[in-house]
Amino acid sequence: MPKPTDFELAEVEVGDPVDGQVLIRNAFMSVDPYMRGRMNDVKSYVPPYQLGEPLQGGAVGEVVASRNDRIAEGDWVTHQLGWREVAVSDGRGLMKVDASLAPPQSYLSVLGMPGLTAYVGLLDIGQPKEGETVFVSGAAGAVGSTAGQIARIKGCRVIGSAGSDEKVAWLRDELGFDQAFNYKSASLQEELAAGIDVYFDNVGGQQLEAAIFALRTYGRIVACGSISRYNDTAPSPGPRNMHMIVTKRLRMQGFIIFDHNDRHPDFVRVVSGWMRDGSLKHRETIVDGLERAPEALIGLLEGKNTGKMLVSL
Repeated sequence: MPKPTDFELAEVEVGDPVDGQVLIRNAFMSVDPYMRGRMNDVKSYVPPYQLGEPLQGGAVGEVVASRNDRIAEGDWVTHQLGWREVAVSDGRGLMKVDASLAPPQSYLSVLGMPGLTAYVGLLDIGQPKEGETVFVSGAAGAVGSTAGQIARIKGCRVIGSAGSDEKVAWLRDELGFDQAFNYKSASLQEELAAGIDVYFDNVGGQQLEAAIFALRTYGRIVACGSISRYNDTAPSPGPRNMHMIVTKRLRMQGFIIFDHNDRHPDFVRVVSGWMRDGSLKHRETIVDGLERAPEALIGLLEGKNTGKMLVSL
């Protein structure tokens, strides 16, 4: 588990933008589970963080000075220069967002990477059919809560797991999950005994094993994350029932959302419509101040967030 002493808060001089550059004052930065993986010096789909360098990650802010013809002062943009209050950019990797459509921080949560992950993972990879049962682990997080609600909107029966009774009540009473349970106290086998057709996996470990037992023939596993394993100090045994993938003719597919950016326009159009008509809700857990960003990341890994974890700058 990361410790507060693993991080350093630094003050640096930030100059005025030169030709082609913009100066962005960040309003919110995103804290996400994948950031833990970037703290390991191993080859992955993104390079590891470097010692002594600012951490990268999603942020949204207002352009306060511009010498870029494409981006004007007053524009709101998202970018990956996250862990800082002010950022200078040459314009690459910036995406303008409509702050009149939704609050700016929404583009880091339900209208941002977590929402797109839920949308693509469930609809394109899980391919649920009306009347099927979808089980989402980590269902009170930013991705899981959105995936479960999309499954409900598509006419599925939805089961969600979470780590506290308060989160379970939120899933059931506010988000409309048909069934929700606290995985720390409930029996996974009993909760899933009626069977499932799609498993949206955010945690791996015991819940993945239980889902494989519960999946019906031709079921699908959307492998999104394994947060229960991110801080393991030694390799953990995989599910003991992997042979059932063969006997049940299951399909298990992992995905990285960066490979699906072509789905972004359709995603924003559809999900913003669900937000407007009230059929899709979201919640944010907000920690104030850049100096508390390590606290926010550690809290995320300990499951202290409901919905999207953000740092207000």
